[in-house]
Amino acid sequence: MGQLHYGDEAKPIFIEDRALAHLKVVIATKLRRNESFTLSWRHPEGEPAGRSTLWLHPSIPLRFVFEDPEPPELSPAWVADLANSANSTGGIMLVEEHLETVG
Repeated sequence: MGQLHYGDEAKPIFIEDRALAHLKVVIATKLRRNESFTLSWRHPEGEPAGRSTLWLHPSIPLRFVFEDPEPPELSPAWVADLANSANSTGGIMLVEEHLETVG
């Protein structure tokens, strides 16, 4: 399980490593362009029900911590889904990966 540390918040946000790797690509791209945006997600099982949203800004410290030392192979389709949501008025919504099935 990966961790997203934002600003001076002591408690990290726990996100599965593979999802966090995909988010990192999209978030880094937006922040490199000096763009602010929101990141929203549904609370995982074991936490109080609901959802959360962060306002991400280039001037606020951000750190990604991965449990697995090896980066996963990224899914271009998932990166595109996240990037499309990042460019919407609602900001990035952490959505599940759509796995392609071989039929």
